[in-house]
Amino acid sequence: MSRPAWSIRTRVIAAVVALTGLALATSGLIVANRGHAVTEQRVAAELQRVAEEFENLALDGIDPATGQPFASAEPLVRVAVQRSVLAPNEGVFGVVDGRVRWTAQSGVVFRPDEDAAFVAHVLPLARAATTSQGRVETDQRDYRYLVVPVTFAVSGSSGALVHAVDFAAEESLLADVWRSYGLVALGSLVLVGLLIWLLVGRLLEPIARMRRTAERITATDASDRIEVRGSDDLSALGTTVNGMLDRLEGAVGAQRELLDDVGHELRTPLTIIRGHLELLDPEDPRDVVATKALLLDEADRMGRLVDDLLTLAKAQRPELLQRELTDVARLTDETLAKAAGLGRRRWTLDDLADVDALMDPQRVAQAWLQLAANAVRYSAEGSRVGLGSAVRDGELWLWVRDHGVGIDPADRERITGRFERGTGADGSGLGLAIVSAIAAGHAGRLDIESEPGAGSTISIVLPLRREGQP
Repeated sequence: MSRPAWSIRTRVIAAVVALTGLALATSGLIVANRGHAVTEQRVAAELQRVAEEFENLALDGIDPATGQPFASAEPLVRVAVQRSVLAPNEGVFGVVDGRVRWTAQSGVVFRPDEDAAFVAHVLPLARAATTSQGRVETDQRDYRYLVVPVTFAVSGSSGALVHAVDFAAEESLLADVWRSYGLVALGSLVLVGLLIWLLVGRLLEPIARMRRTAERITATDASDRIEVRGSDDLSALGTTVNGMLDRLEGAVGAQRELLDDVGHELRTPLTIIRGHLELLDPEDPRDVVATKALLLDEADRMGRLVDDLLTLAKAQRPELLQRELTDVARLTDETLAKAAGLGRRRWTLDDLADVDALMDPQRVAQAWLQLAANAVRYSAEGSRVGLGSAVRDGELWLWVRDHGVGIDPADRERITGRFERGTGADGSGLGLAIVSAIAAGHAGRLDIESEPGAGSTISIVLPLRREGQP
């Protein structure tokens, strides 16, 4: 049988209330033990005071009846009992010659002399030679007592003063304090529980927002984000989760676009291949040779298309870029050397940026060479094509300049899209899309300057980042 699941809020509240209750209970026990010890000490000190007063009365006191020092036990005990000032839980009586002879005044409530068990316990102590102080429990009371015996050798009389305290009644005086403490502790637990409920609710609100956001995210819509408030650890977690959702949305979007593109663009060559295979006459060698050449050409085109689509999908994911500190001047020279093999043009170096920048040199070179290939495709043989790099306003510019057909102004915003081609252009329509994606992966952009019939200058503009910068 599975146990019921408790929410985080319930578990935190239960833990805090339990710990607070344990702390209050422990404090109460410590204070109670201390109160018991203080009561013991106070009663013992009171009994000690009574013993000293009786001894002083026996040594230095005057018998009121004779005006002389006490000569026998009976008047001494009588005066001591009469002079006793008793608290509500104290009692006294005097013993003379082994029996109770004097008791407290009639107004005294606590009368230990009426407890036969207690009297039987202290009478033997009244004949002892030393003062006795102790504790005894009867079926009526819990006593703390003092027995101070006295003997007069001349008269041969003996007696004792017995002073008793109802210790249970003394401790009951603290009962109201403990009841008040219990009520305060209970109220404190309720207040702590309420405050923790409110506090934990506020602390867990970011997590609740994350849960609600996660519930709203579907396979087709991952655009929702967590509302981040404040700057604490949970807010940082919300920011991290939003970043994860950004990457997830980008990956899902790239996957969806890749599937759409593959389904759309590969359908045509597959249809062509199927159609020619269906019309192929295997008995005609010339038809077989011609169809074979056509199918191989379509297969090569499909391969290039798949490679371009994979490149585009990777370029749209910045985390796949392998950034390193790159010598831009060297990269410019190497790219120009590679571009010279793309076509018979007059290749020139326009400018050279002598700077190091943080980038993925292979992807940037790939995008740069794609611009060079486009320049060759749309310019005349033997025309001038310039390639260069420069730093402008804190940005790195990498460009290719040609004197070809140029780009119609109406096409400039459109041609960087997937499978978009300018007026009169051929190709797959992925070249500039790949270049734009690589630039965007570096947090950069594509800049196009063109005039129909006069040529174009297309630049990759990247933020100039150095090692250690985000």
